[in-house]
Amino acid sequence: KMLRTVVLAALCASASAFAPAGVPMTGLKQSAVSVASSRLAAAAAPMRSAARLTGLNMALKSVPHGGKLTGNMVDDDGKKKELAKACDFEMQLNERQLCDVELIMNGGLSPLTGFMDEKTYQNVVDNMRLPGSDLLFGLPIVFDTDDERMVPGKTVLLKYGDRDIATFKVSDRYMPDKVNECKQCYGETTLEHPGVLMVATQRGTYYCGGEVTGLNLPIRDFPCKTPAEVRAELPEDVDVVAFQCRNPIH
Repeated sequence: KMLRTVVLAALCASASAFAPAGVPMTGLKQSAVSVASSRLAAAAAPMRSAARLTGLNMALKSVPHGGKLTGNMVDDDGKKKELAKACDFEMQLNERQLCDVELIMNGGLSPLTGFMDEKTYQNVVDNMRLPGSDLLFGLPIVFDTDDERMVPGKTVLLKYGDRDIATFKVSDRYMPDKVNECKQCYGETTLEHPGVLMVATQRGTYYCGGEVTGLNLPIRDFPCKTPAEVRAELPEDVDVVAFQCRNPIH
C-alpha cells in the first residue's frame, strides 16, 4: 500500500505540474500529461515487481540504478592539474550544463559516466532504455553546443568561472531531431511547455557525447551532498521517503 501511494502521488504531481490552478487540461496539454503518466508507469513497473519479490521489505537500502554508483572524481590535486593542462581548450559551462556535469561526476546519474552519444540518445528518446543493458532511463542527458571546436577526439576543460569542474573527452557530435525529442519526451511540441521551450530556444544546435572526469564540485550557496554521502547517512532499519520539489531536476 505504501508503494502504491507513493507512485500515485508521483503521477498526480506530474499531471498537475503542467496545468495552471483551476484550468482544465485539454488538447495537447492533456496529451502531454498522458505521455508523462505512461513514462512514470513504465518506471514504476520494475519497482512493483521488486516489491512483490521481496515481500515489501523496504527497510533494506536500494541498489543504485544500474547496480552501482558510477561517479568519477579525481582526489589528487597534482593529478587534477595534470588532467587540466592536457586539455585541448577550455569552455565555460552554463548553469544547466553545470548541474548535469555535477550529477554525472558524483554518480547522481548512474550508470552514466558521461554525456550520451547519438545511439544512446536516440534509444532513450524513442524507447526510454539504455542500449545494450536495456536499463530504464527516462530522459536524454546531453551536452549541447554551437562551438565548432567540439569535435570527436578533443578533450575539453569544463569550467564555471575560474573553477575547473571536469574534463570532457568528446567521442561523438551530432545534430538531434529536436521535434522528435520533444514529442517523445514531453508529448507535445508547443513552446508553451517549459521543457520544449528549453530544448528549442536554450540548447545549442549540436549535441556531444563522451566521458566526463570530475575535478572539483561546484561551490554552492547551499549544501549539496553526493549520492554516496546521502546513502552513508541513511539508517539501516527504517523506511525512508525522498521528496522531490516539482521543478529542479525532474
